[in-house]
Amino acid sequence: MAYWLFKSEPDVWGWNDQVAKGAVGEEWGGVRNYQARNNMRAMALGDRGFFYHSRTGLEIVGIVEVCALAHPDSTTDDTRWDCVDIKAVRPFTKPVTLAQIKADPRLNDMVLVHNSRLSVQPVTEDEWHVICALGETKP
Repeated sequence: MAYWLFKSEPDVWGWNDQVAKGAVGEEWGGVRNYQARNNMRAMALGDRGFFYHSRTGLEIVGIVEVCALAHPDSTTDDTRWDCVDIKAVRPFTKPVTLAQIKADPRLNDMVLVHNSRLSVQPVTEDEWHVICALGETKP
């Protein structure tokens, strides 16, 4: 299993919106960055991800799971853009803020620390466990 981080502005698509989609999940469409798209193309069913509120909040608020492999993004007719579908798994007991992540030396190499603009990014297994522990949330 691989781990990822999905960023969304909570006033556009927040954790509660994701939860409301239930087991069917939702297409993670609208991504127009090649690196983020390539990350989604590399995902496997069952991969887990952090759901991160960007712009306002700046915190990890939940765990999601990839429930459909990369497929054409329905928000465009441009065949260059693919996306995956994700479903909510569980909320974080305590959200983990970007400030906490940047302050923790165990997370110094995390992509979020160095490339906070990338909307879909990989997370290492060690980073996954550290952040789940900070959020008092079962991995």
